[in-house]
Amino acid sequence: MDPVPNLTRADAAAALRNPLAYIATRWTPTPRTVQRAALTALVMSVVIVVTGGAVRLTGSGLGCPTWPKCTDTSLTATSEMGLHGAIEFGNRMLTYVLCAAVGWAIIAARSQKPYRRSLTRLGWAQFWVVMGNAILGGIVVLVGLNPYTVAAHFLLSSALIAVATVMWQRTREGDTAPRPVVGKAVQQLVWSLVIASALLIAVGTIVTGAGPHAGDSSEVERIPIDWETIAKLHAVLAWIVVTLTFALWFVLKAVDAPQGPLHRTRELFLILLAQGGLGYIQYFTNLPEILVGAHMFGSTVTWIWVLRVLLSLRERPYDEVEVPAPTATAIPTRA
Repeated sequence: MDPVPNLTRADAAAALRNPLAYIATRWTPTPRTVQRAALTALVMSVVIVVTGGAVRLTGSGLGCPTWPKCTDTSLTATSEMGLHGAIEFGNRMLTYVLCAAVGWAIIAARSQKPYRRSLTRLGWAQFWVVMGNAILGGIVVLVGLNPYTVAAHFLLSSALIAVATVMWQRTREGDTAPRPVVGKAVQQLVWSLVIASALLIAVGTIVTGAGPHAGDSSEVERIPIDWETIAKLHAVLAWIVVTLTFALWFVLKAVDAPQGPLHRTRELFLILLAQGGLGYIQYFTNLPEILVGAHMFGSTVTWIWVLRVLLSLRERPYDEVEVPAPTATAIPTRA
């Protein structure tokens, strides 16, 4: 085992000036470690969405009635606030777990050799989206669960999942220019699928904002649209996404496409069938909370797989020439 380098005062000062660069000079993660770090950030981005849905479905949206404190006099939930306060405060605490997961992904990407600027930037993009969504979450509380801010909160979470998915994929690729593995027509069909899926998610937030699950037992503003009508529009968009996915699978088979896009498309089709069946069940059973929560989780998985289909349309082999880390932030170590 190699001896641990002595930490001098100069090293400590350098670590304070640029801790990421300091860690990068003393630790080189394996590619698998970087992949796991990116996957952990992705999993946590899904967990925070699902637990946020649990807050809403249990009527705990105002369990902590203010922000950034839980109450005007307490930073944390108190016993008098009961289960709703504990659920809401617990969801807030999970934001720190998400930040830790994203931080680990950033550190792992920054420390990888050779240095990959694009990968590190994807990690920082996640960090800033998390910070923005945390502030927006506070605004949601301060405006009494206004449905439009709640919808924006979920859409920003979907953006976080998108960035995390791209980073996870990029950890298994090189930094060369992407080379398409299918033709232009197939790429256009997939982009149509991505756009339709994004619209499906957006309309889903309107269904939630107009539906019966307001997020709190008090009188909460709702979007002034008949939720059953908008739910039917949501179903139409879902069928469009299913149709596009089936058409894509058929085209990929016809053009003898590589196995990667075929497998991702088949997986997406199965996920959509399960998600669609769940959606109809919850609609005809008057939206029971457990099914709505499962449907919300399904929406995150669907979005991830739509993006995986898109990312499977190109390949990026590893660079043959290593890219050195930026010399401006390099810190020498002592033996």
